[in-house]
Amino acid sequence: MISIKTTNTLYAPEKVDVGIVHIGLGAFHRAHQAVYIEKNLNRNQGGNWGICAVNIRSNSQLVDELKANGCRYHIAEYQDSQNVELREINSIRDALFAGTDKEPLFEKLVSPKTKIVTLTVTEKGYYLAPADKTLRQDDPSIQHDIQNPTTPKTAPGILVEALYRRKELNLPPFTILSCDNMPNNGSLTRRAVCELASHRSAEFAQWIEDNVAFPSSMVDRIVPAMSDDSRERLQKELNCHDQNAVMCEAFSQWVVEDNFPQGRPDWEHDGVQMVKDVHPFETMKLRLLNGSHSLLAYVGLAAKYKTVAQAVADEKFASLIRHYMSFEASPTLDLPQEVQVQTYIESLVNRFANDSLQHQLSQIAMDGSQKIPQRWLNGAEERLANDAKQGDLNATALGVAAWLFYVRGEDLEGHQHKVDDPMAQTLSELHGRCADPEALVREALKLNDIFSTKLSQNETFSHAVLNAYQTIISSGVAECLSFNSNDTAHFGG
Repeated sequence: MISIKTTNTLYAPEKVDVGIVHIGLGAFHRAHQAVYIEKNLNRNQGGNWGICAVNIRSNSQLVDELKANGCRYHIAEYQDSQNVELREINSIRDALFAGTDKEPLFEKLVSPKTKIVTLTVTEKGYYLAPADKTLRQDDPSIQHDIQNPTTPKTAPGILVEALYRRKELNLPPFTILSCDNMPNNGSLTRRAVCELASHRSAEFAQWIEDNVAFPSSMVDRIVPAMSDDSRERLQKELNCHDQNAVMCEAFSQWVVEDNFPQGRPDWEHDGVQMVKDVHPFETMKLRLLNGSHSLLAYVGLAAKYKTVAQAVADEKFASLIRHYMSFEASPTLDLPQEVQVQTYIESLVNRFANDSLQHQLSQIAMDGSQKIPQRWLNGAEERLANDAKQGDLNATALGVAAWLFYVRGEDLEGHQHKVDDPMAQTLSELHGRCADPEALVREALKLNDIFSTKLSQNETFSHAVLNAYQTIISSGVAECLSFNSNDTAHFGG
């Protein structure tokens, strides 16, 4: 018998003012930031920190469905398959689709009531090159925003135009808070915005540098993409007939750099960790949780698993991610004093084993070219710089090999799958012209949008990737999974 706890809104939603504009209305925002604001509004019996949530390129249907329901929806927070809390959410007070007409969005962004703009637009939404983090000025969307600054298409372009309008009106700038999985996401957002603003004028870009706060943050909650099956499950298990409901795990964490010149919610009383330096937390989460997720995704898909829970239930996969976290990722971390790394690692393994979420590996595998530099490669480069032993990067090398196998778009039996990645065409062409595994790995590691020169020219690392890739295509990924509880790892073949 499933145990259901319900939590309802305790304030009058219609009396709440919008103080936050969020760009990137999707399942994660609804299950994470909006929940913290809901807790804040509940505790304060309302206030001025309601959210206007916006999609700028896609998913107008979600916006329409939310607005039709007064922006009210539910979150199902699963502790496990037998224990769940169903939470009513009303913190989103308005929803907009700004795919064509962005003036209603700019009206919100220029409003004196708007103090904070938050973003979940994924790594690719910042238009920064993965390797050197410079603005991708040759991207067609960025080119459009440079040439048409008052009618931008991208999130950085929208922020630049909104800040320009506020400056012209002598309004103080809002604070820009990235909630995406990127190390130093505050400084990277600043870089994207300022580099784009410099095409309007150097003086304007300097004004942003001097006046706009870009605090960093770390977000953590596993939120699978919703499907018809998951909505049907909520109806049957929880009697929740809400098309906009979201399923997620019970665990949630939000660590935020405390730098908000125009004010902020007192959300430290709602579970948000307000700190001076987010970097140790975000690096820990990116390299341990997100790095393990990506490792499970590519290696697990090669082994025909579909969900995270299925993969981690295989003891060989559990050993793989324990090895990766303990001996490859952890040595690169400057951990907060209060964090016990082995306890954190075991908590992650337990979270991954939560079979109530049905978290699809194919969802995690999306946009790998944007994710793996910060999840695996930056740490690998640090390990090599510190003279890591040859075996210390074999799990990372296996991940790169499995990713390279995945992006060819078909498995060993010739079954094809879609590769959802900004570099999908480049990667497909690479496979098309490199039939020989040695040539393929060599040319793949030369993709400087993904791999640094230090990695591509390191013979130990490139040999480990090649060894793993050859094993996968000749014998299957199972032959690569001989990881032990100590710091040694070996590939079959």
